[in-house]
Amino acid sequence: MVLWVATSAEHAGTSGEAVKRRGKIACLVAVAVSGFASSAAAADCKNLPGPETNWQECNKRQLMLGGSDLKSSNLVDTDFASTDLSGADLTAANLEKATLVRASLAGAKADKANFSRVEAYRGDFSGISAESALFVSSELQRADFTGAKLKGADFEKAELGRANFDKAVLTGTRFSVANLSRANLSGALFEGPLDFDRAFMFLTRIEGLDLAAAKGLTQDQVDLACGDAATKLPAGLRASAKWPCPPDDD
Repeated sequence: MVLWVATSAEHAGTSGEAVKRRGKIACLVAVAVSGFASSAAAADCKNLPGPETNWQECNKRQLMLGGSDLKSSNLVDTDFASTDLSGADLTAANLEKATLVRASLAGAKADKANFSRVEAYRGDFSGISAESALFVSSELQRADFTGAKLKGADFEKAELGRANFDKAVLTGTRFSVANLSRANLSGALFEGPLDFDRAFMFLTRIEGLDLAAAKGLTQDQVDLACGDAATKLPAGLRASAKWPCPPDDD
């Protein structure tokens, strides 16, 4: 369609309007060519891992990439299903929309990485350092964040059903509008407030947590969650009459 318009414009007059039209057409063509070039440049799937690697939309399923240096890499929409990325350096890498189903990122370095909209069902993030990382709108059901360093991480609108945060460092972590249904936050470590604004907390395990400074926490959320006598709540909120909850066997 752009080429047809450009050809027609060549027959236009030399008026000022025609000149402006040709200028706009030239810009459209330049943008289109640039887009095609960017798509072609993204197809670096045979490249070995290294800093600033471009594996956008590549198939990297079921590979052994543990310890790889992928700092600042473009991993947008890359398929890492069941891949071993344990101990990898993903600092400031962009993994938006990547597939990490059953992938292992145990012990990886991923500070300031972008995990927005990833699909990571049963992903292993245990021991990961992902401070100030983005997990916005990500699918993280049953993900394991045991011992993870998540200071300043953002889980806004993330799906975290049955995710495990035992001994994870959650200082300044945001869970606003996240689904924390049956997630385990008991045993998490943090200083200062956590943000639970509009989070869904059905049977979320908060036993033993000091949430006195929590942001956005409401009585309705408390009544849905699972706390105990050691759980501290913000002023004006009270423990649920249903506490303590029975053990979660699953």
